[in-house]
Parts: sequence; C-alpha cells; structure tokens
Amino acid sequence: MKPKYQKELTPKELAALPDEAIDTSDIPELGAAFWENARVVMPEERGKTQITAKFDADMVTWFKRQGRGYQGRMNAVLRSFYESQRDFER
Repeated sequence: MKPKYQKELTPKELAALPDEAIDTSDIPELGAAFWENARVVMPEERGKTQITAKFDADMVTWFKRQGRGYQGRMNAVLRSFYESQRDFER
C-alpha cells in the first residue's frame, strides 16, 4: 500500500487538513464492545474552579445514576477530550 503522505504530519499540519483529506483507513472502527468495556479514568486532583453550567438532563441523570462523584466523572470525561484535542492546537 502506498503511503498517502510523503512525510509524517505535525499535529498543526494535521489539524489544518480538511476531514475528508485525512487518511483514516488504518484505524479500526470502535464497536459496541469498546464502549461496553470503557471506563472513566479519574485524573489526579487539581485546583478546581466552581462554575454554573447547564447540561442536558439525561446526561446529568446518567452520571448521577453511577453514584457519588458524578461531577468528578463528568470532569474526567471533559479532561480526556481536552487532552486529546489540545495537541492539535499547537
């Protein structure tokens, strides 16, 4: 298989590409089994800032059903997304 890119792209170069130009053919699809086994990994304690935020009611209900610490789990999910995206901002 011929490589689509002549050189490895930097995160900034990759972020600048339109979605349809990115070769994702070597990335397997995430099926239901992935999400069945996925677990939230809580980050180390950091300084917190209290805010007022609005979330969809079903999302809050879902996190609350998992027990105490639901706000921390919501934060962990947001942090995971943030960390996956911040490399593309450089």
